[in-house]
Amino acid sequence: MAEERPLSATASGVIRPDEADRDLLARLRVRDGDAFRQLVERHLPAVLGVARRMLRDDAEAQDVAQEGLLKLWQGGANLEIGSGGARPWLRRVTSNLCIDRIRSGRRTDVTDEVPDQPVAASQLKTLAETDLAVRVEAALKSLPERQRQALVLFHYEEMSQTEVGEVLGVSDEAVESLLSRARRAMRTLLKEDWRQLLPGES
Repeated sequence: MAEERPLSATASGVIRPDEADRDLLARLRVRDGDAFRQLVERHLPAVLGVARRMLRDDAEAQDVAQEGLLKLWQGGANLEIGSGGARPWLRRVTSNLCIDRIRSGRRTDVTDEVPDQPVAASQLKTLAETDLAVRVEAALKSLPERQRQALVLFHYEEMSQTEVGEVLGVSDEAVESLLSRARRAMRTLLKEDWRQLLPGES
């Protein structure tokens, strides 16, 4: 087992997310299962949230979340991360996995070996389920597939319209149209909640 090393900290003694992730990722070079477990605990809720919004199916979302985290286990030691730590990379990978799965129209079982510290099934249900989150989830699920994908990638994953178009394989104009229709539908479905979700939208 790898030797434990202290996490990097700022002058105030507070460990920054990117420094914590960088330390944990470095430990993956020696296949440190405990480091991987910590990364899973830190990022699983966000990864699962992306997959649930895009796929509208909990079982599929769990499969994709596992696949995305497996990619982190396999290549995370060489990952270059910024101030957001590993999360932006994981969310982008998860988005692409969701799109691939939607396009293929089939399920993909993850068969690669993972560390000897499996993620408990109960951890896949740790997202905070506030009343607003439940309403948003229901509204997203009611959108047509392409509108939902565009909205999730643009607003939740903070991709540009050009990046969304590249992922979906459509033009900027088509993305703009999808977003416009999705926003109108969400405004109707969520009414006053919409201002809380996207205060910059008129």
